[in-house]
Amino acid sequence: MEQKRMTRRGFMGAAAGVAAFTVVPRHVVAGSGQAAPGEKINIAGVGIGGQGGADLRSLESQNIVALCDVDWRHASGCFKRYPNAKQYKDFREMLDKEDKNIDGVVVGTPDHMHAIVSMAAIKRGKHVYCEKPLTHTVREAKILAEAAREAKVATQMGNQGQAGEDVRLLCETIWDGAIGQVREVHVWTDRPLNGIDKWYWPQGVDRPKGEDPIPDTLDWNLLIGPAPMRPYVQRVYHPFVWRGWWDFGTGALGDIGCHAMDPVFRALKLGYPTSVEATCTLVNNETYPVASRVTYEFPARGEMAPVTLHWYDGGMKPPRPAELESGRRWDTNGTLYVGEKGKMYGSRLLPESRQKEYGKPPQKLERSPGHYMEWVIACKGGKPAGSNFPDHAGLLAQVVLMGNVALRPALKDKMLSTKLLWDASKFEFTNVPEANKYLTKEYREGWAI
Repeated sequence: MEQKRMTRRGFMGAAAGVAAFTVVPRHVVAGSGQAAPGEKINIAGVGIGGQGGADLRSLESQNIVALCDVDWRHASGCFKRYPNAKQYKDFREMLDKEDKNIDGVVVGTPDHMHAIVSMAAIKRGKHVYCEKPLTHTVREAKILAEAAREAKVATQMGNQGQAGEDVRLLCETIWDGAIGQVREVHVWTDRPLNGIDKWYWPQGVDRPKGEDPIPDTLDWNLLIGPAPMRPYVQRVYHPFVWRGWWDFGTGALGDIGCHAMDPVFRALKLGYPTSVEATCTLVNNETYPVASRVTYEFPARGEMAPVTLHWYDGGMKPPRPAELESGRRWDTNGTLYVGEKGKMYGSRLLPESRQKEYGKPPQKLERSPGHYMEWVIACKGGKPAGSNFPDHAGLLAQVVLMGNVALRPALKDKMLSTKLLWDASKFEFTNVPEANKYLTKEYREGWAI
């Protein structure tokens, strides 16, 4: 099929188009334009066979009124759990038919559909909860955040840990000066590996040959969505294993980055980086590399010093710090903050004797009622959720996904292991112009955001 590139003008037009939409939920307080605090909101789920279904289970205090998934066999458990909810395969049909019955939409689809489904909901004035990493591309994250702000809808990205106590203690400890100025942070994960020889999902592989019959319960065209059409091959792209493919997922960095980097962004008050640099194992045009390292450099922020953030995946991690006691686990997933006066492993000071001596920092942050409840409260006119698109999640997702731009194999001779210099005011890489086309992507006919 013919493909069309979504230009900057097209993206900006899409964002501007949502300005005409205002949120008027089904349950409203007269004159307020917001849901009554004591009433339940009506929620629809799109992509409910995996994490999207788990999100709905965490929102069962509200009304689950509509369910949509391209694979009804994969979604059957969720259908059974909510037998009174209307069932759909195409989210567009669901939004059209259930428009008056829906207040909010939970998006749990593969990454390449996040922005498309979320934008469709926002254009209808619906509140949106979207799983991480919010979008498939850097520019989608920017546009979605702008659209949500214009439409004044309540939003939340699915990085659930952001509501936790540990994140608040981390911020308060760093702000209290317990380790001094932080100039270096290391973040690592074992994904896509699960152990030495097991996979969460495969990466570093080529597209398989051949084709299998498409199951009657699966709408393959809808699953492909904006990506280029390809033959269906059983258990290669669906379910869940889509994450390692460039066309559908965002790899290990997209999967874990918005979880693991969120506390870093909050504690160090990060914005856009000035540069991004990546190195990795062998790359190809089909899947992300088995292992990679991405380095971001951030400028000073107020009284906070410039900081370098190192990301590792595929089982790679930084050297074990001398301050970590022997016998204490140096985990396969973790974060290390290196300050001028000490170090923190996760949310605790090193060594543990230093943590016990220090105790707890002065409380400066309000505690969360819970990640999902934050969104519900925001839907009912309360304060914005902690990972709402305009104020936090949009920027976080953009920066995380910049790392994937640096990993693009098509420009590996010119770009891989080359420091990409970022100009936030121009929203572009200045020293390798070819990299900028990977801030966005081509959309299959009929699937533009």
